[in-house]
Formats: sequence, structure tokens, C-alpha cells
Amino acid sequence: MRILFADAIDPTTLERLEGLGHACELDPSLDAAGLPSRIADVDVLVVRSTRVTAEAIAAGRALQLIVRAGAGTDTIDTQAAADVGIYVANVPGRNAIAVAELTMGLLLAIDRRIPDAVADLRAGRWDKAGYGRADGLYGKTMGIVGLGQIGLAVAERAAAFGLRLLGLRRPERDGGVRDRIAALGVDLVDGLEELVGRADVVSLHVPSTPQTRRLVDARFCGWMREGAILLNTARGDLIDPDALLEAIEAKGIRVGLDVYPDEPASGRAAWRSALAAHPNVVGTHHVGASTAQAQRAIADGVVEIIDAFTRGEVRDCVNLAKTRLGVCTLHVRHYDRVGVLAQVLDLLRRGGLNVEQMENRIFEGGRAAVATIDVADEVPRELVASIETIPDVLHVAVVPAPGRGNDG
Repeated sequence: MRILFADAIDPTTLERLEGLGHACELDPSLDAAGLPSRIADVDVLVVRSTRVTAEAIAAGRALQLIVRAGAGTDTIDTQAAADVGIYVANVPGRNAIAVAELTMGLLLAIDRRIPDAVADLRAGRWDKAGYGRADGLYGKTMGIVGLGQIGLAVAERAAAFGLRLLGLRRPERDGGVRDRIAALGVDLVDGLEELVGRADVVSLHVPSTPQTRRLVDARFCGWMREGAILLNTARGDLIDPDALLEAIEAKGIRVGLDVYPDEPASGRAAWRSALAAHPNVVGTHHVGASTAQAQRAIADGVVEIIDAFTRGEVRDCVNLAKTRLGVCTLHVRHYDRVGVLAQVLDLLRRGGLNVEQMENRIFEGGRAAVATIDVADEVPRELVASIETIPDVLHVAVVPAPGRGNDG
């Protein structure tokens, strides 16, 4: 496959993929405007911060897979990719430790006023009395909004500092995550207002979605305690900067930021931000995942996703339908011989039944298989009987989709 890397990546990644027989091209100078002209014959696109627009996706005539070398995919038009059947995958969890380390670094920098102290030392000013009045972190309460891989990594490090931990109750969490939360002693609450209102420190670790954009608005800031600390190493658009600036002035809120709603898209740029420049804000340059350890781990993940894709396996895809589609599912047990499934699909076509999803799994020995076919409407009994008459079909079962009863 031809693979285009539109952002810098660990050099060993290209070497490993070329060793697997792929043709790799690296052009970290590409941006959203330049990408459409370079993507026509590319099979796989790998990006980190480069924006992938609907225009670029439309220009990718051979494009099969877009890989975000990181966790979030908000810089990629995932719906445009879904509309033309292009997979979008990410590499979740590989940068969790790096982001958690920076989160704790920002918290310490705020509490001990480290940036101001360094600036004074470099300017020749000694002020032991002024900088010797930190609160300290032990025994304070940290509310973590988003207990995914990064949020849990932050919780582990915060617990080691003696912080009490709050999180939001989410019944859909899997057992492994629930076990980690319990082991850390995280107190789960039902609502964001309670979490924010009880916390001395609030740390954001949720993706950018329509539901989370401008999560930190005037109401959120109104819930925060006087002098509380807000940390955001997730996504810049989680914050309404005007509302937060008002809260900083009115309530003495202190803030640690690695991301900003209007940050530059390039690696270097002249840029001014009233929020980033405020004396109550300690900021870094969207570098949460930018450690050598994290980048190597992400590069490994990119190779694993592409290697699996060449074997017919799609890993960590974010734009496939989240639930099974269709009204019912056909389970067709058959001998693995040429033309069996073609005859099944032809009968479904004649019956006006659209196939929503399909999978055919082969059993050991290669003699038998089961095709699982989600269809868009009820399957008449006579159609099932017709399928069962196909030579080499062993059995057909029809199962209603979850939530639909069987009225026959």
C-alpha cells in the first residue's frame, strides 16, 4: 500500500512499514489546504495535527484508511469519511502517561508558582518570602472529568500525592475500568455540578464533541470554588475563554492549560491570547503527548493498525456504526465453497432486502463457515426456505435485532 504521513512521526515507523512492503512518503509540511492535491493515489493517510477536510477525503480516490497518530479525531471530518466508506482509526491510550505527567506538572507549577519564581530568578530577583506561601496539594480534592485512559493515569498520580479523587458515575463503564476506579478510591458522583462544587482542582480529560464543547461556561465557572484550580490538557474548545476570564477575575480561579480554543495550527507562529497571557494562567504549547516515550508508543500503534488492516482487520475505528443495524440477522451455516454466499445474496436481492452488515467466519479445517447477515427488513419464511434449498447450505436461523420481538 502507498502510505502518506502528513505530520512528523518517529523515523522507525517508516522503516518498519517499508520493511513490510509498503511505500511510505513523509511530508510534514502539508496542511489542510495542500492535502487534497497530494492524496489522490494514497491508500492510507497518517496524520497527527494536520486537518483532514471533506475536500481532502473527496480527493482521495484510492483512500481506504485514515489513521490519527493520537487519541482524538476532531481534526478529521469523520462523517465525510464514513459517507464514502473510508475507515478512520486512532491510537487511544498510548499517550496517557505523557499527558498525565504534564497535567500534574501544571498543577505543581500553579501551586508552587514555579514559572513566576523562575522568571524572577532569571531577572535577578530573590523573593523567598513571596514564594514560600504555597497551599500544598496533600488532602485537597481533585475532580476528574473523564475517567478514560488519561483520566485514570492522572488519578493514579494524584492519589500518590495524597489528593482525594472525584469522578462522574457512568454505568456503561466496563469491569476493568470500574476495578481501577475502585482501587484508587475515586468517589463517584452523579452530576457535574456536584463534582465541580466539591473540588479544589478540576481536571478535564474528555474528547471534543457537540456535548462537551464549551463545557467550561459561565454556569460551570459559577460552580467552582473561590481560588480553585482548573486544568485542561484535553481539547481547547472545552473552554469558553470569556467565561473563564471572568471567573478568574471574580473568583481568583487559577488555570493550567496545554490547549486553547484558538491556538495556531502550525508548530510555530506569532500568537496572542488574553487567556494564555493572564497572570493566573500557567500554560504550555499543546505538548501533552510530546515526549519521546509517548511518540514511540504512538508510532508502534500506527504500525499495528496498518499491519492489521492489510490482514483484513480494522482496529480502533471511530466511524463505523456503533450498534448492529437492520431489523433482523440471518445466520447461514454452510460449507465453505464457491458461490454459496453469492446465491444467498441473490435471493435477498430478489426479495428486496438490503444487507446492512455482513461477516463470514471460517471454522478450523476450512470446511464449514457461518455467514452473519444483518438485513433491513423482516425475512419471509418462504425466503428462508429458499435459502435452505441452496446446495451446501446446512441451516438458516433468523434472529430479531435487539429490542424487536418475534411476532411470528
